[in-house]
Amino acid sequence: MSREFVMGLDFGTTSVKACIFDINGKLISEFEKMNSFHYPEQGWSEQDPVEIERSAVMAIKGAMEKARIDKDELITVGFSAAMHSLICVNEEGSPISPALIWADGRSYPQAEDVKKTIGSRIYAKTGTPIHPMTPFNKLLWMKETDYQPYKEAAYFISIKEYVIQCWFGQRVIDYSMASATGLFNPATLDWEPEVLEMTGISKEQLSEIVPPTKVLSGLKREIADEMGINQEMPFVMGAADGQLANLGIGAILPGEVAVSVGTSGAIRQFNKGVKIDENQETFCYSFTADTSIVGGPTNNGGIVLQWLKDLLHDQRSFTDFLADAEKVAPGADGILFLPYLNGERAPIWNQQAKGNFYGVSITHKKEHFIRAVLEGITFNLYQIGKALERLAGEPQKIYVNGGLARSPLWLQMMADIFEAEIYVPESHHSAAWGAAWTALVGIGKVDSFEEIKKNIPMGDAVLPNKENSKVYKAIYENYEKLAKDMVKFF
Repeated sequence: MSREFVMGLDFGTTSVKACIFDINGKLISEFEKMNSFHYPEQGWSEQDPVEIERSAVMAIKGAMEKARIDKDELITVGFSAAMHSLICVNEEGSPISPALIWADGRSYPQAEDVKKTIGSRIYAKTGTPIHPMTPFNKLLWMKETDYQPYKEAAYFISIKEYVIQCWFGQRVIDYSMASATGLFNPATLDWEPEVLEMTGISKEQLSEIVPPTKVLSGLKREIADEMGINQEMPFVMGAADGQLANLGIGAILPGEVAVSVGTSGAIRQFNKGVKIDENQETFCYSFTADTSIVGGPTNNGGIVLQWLKDLLHDQRSFTDFLADAEKVAPGADGILFLPYLNGERAPIWNQQAKGNFYGVSITHKKEHFIRAVLEGITFNLYQIGKALERLAGEPQKIYVNGGLARSPLWLQMMADIFEAEIYVPESHHSAAWGAAWTALVGIGKVDSFEEIKKNIPMGDAVLPNKENSKVYKAIYENYEKLAKDMVKFF
């Protein structure tokens, strides 16, 4: 019997990563190609879609060479991608603008105008918060500033759509990526007319919306040869990285929450149907025709710890740096930290927000600040989690991945603050494995998304410490008051 392997191709912000797995979820090989960024003006953040497409080809080629498998043994590839990118393309599908990525904040004035006027109505229709990250707001900026590529564009697409168009000659977008544009209505599973009218574009200028299990065939021969794979092998549409990270980590049933904390972070939960938050603190993005994911992203994860480490000129490893926080009891001897160094998305959705240390005294040392920053990041996630709880119920299990998941101290802090069991998969490639599994569902190799639970190697659970949980509950009340009071100053 011949061996069978599957690939997840993950378009992240900083890199494109190709991961090859066996059918049981064991990682066989990975190859990562870094992406470059361009910052032409303060608050602008762009990437070159042509460079990223080339990176994707090289990542697949590299993963195949490292795996040392025959190309006939790779049975399918699934796509995962970061959300909210926007490219103007011409009739032939060639880019006439850079890709404006999620971190691009140039449309802040437009987002504020919408928020103050009809923001709640638009949010209720789309489930997407009004924020500069979304293509909806980027298009408003393009329209209002007479952006030349906008005026000349035949179509408006994301980086993922651009790659699929280059490789297969098809202009298609899955439910989740469409949902994250802010132009899509998850109740109708179609583009929202009122929002399109505001942006000045037509439905015909956007891609055809398809399920995540749609099979893509007809890969161009020269590209297949470059990758070292079979031209006839089916690719599968996949979804956005958030949905696929939940799937790949196993957080797919009611009461199961996924927390990802790398440079930034997010907390998410799957739901049946559409659930909109009247306080507008969370997003609701579609995954399949009848399921969506509710959650909130934070701009401030590991990047805040890196900032503190650099600020303190600490040359040690990250592990040793974080270990200092263990010298201090929960609560950091009274320091509270609001981790809004990069502005913030959930739960406050304020690009102008700033970070704050509160309660600093002359007795505080480096280790107090390290602990306060760790706790501030975690309290912020917990605050997003409370908003999520209103819509989806109390979490029973929390699955965690990302760079911070390698810190036992932080995992215990998560368990204590959330008062829940914490589960960490052995592989940290959750989005890529979710994409690979979606591809297996798409080609009919497995029967359902839920079956993935039998194919995720998982470490031991981290259980909450009841005494610490009691202490953190009282501290969090002060954190929440401080966060709400400070919002008026941003």
